[in-house]
Amino acid sequence: MVITHEPTKVIYISGQVAVDRDKRVIGAGDLRGQALQAFQNLEAAITAARATVADVVKLNIYVKDYKPTDAPLIHEALRKHFPQKTLPATTWLGVQALAQENFLIEVDAILAVER
Repeated sequence: MVITHEPTKVIYISGQVAVDRDKRVIGAGDLRGQALQAFQNLEAAITAARATVADVVKLNIYVKDYKPTDAPLIHEALRKHFPQKTLPATTWLGVQALAQENFLIEVDAILAVER
């Protein structure tokens, strides 16, 4: 997918994982629970940047030991926070490990906010 924008403010959000405000892992061993929390954290970061999920033009989703059977769990969390008809350009990557052993998913995003 190719998405172009006229002059905009570009926002990069990285490292959104399944932790709460006290940096405790939420949903240890539960990909669905971690996906929901990671996307919730992403949405909070987007809001803090004074943007909306509609401003997201690119998503990267990193899944530890990804299997095709994981897709519905991740898609459910993705759609809960990105209900719009057209999703941003999205890449799903299966990875061997993430920053902490308990992390099962990590999300980053690029936003383009009209000035």
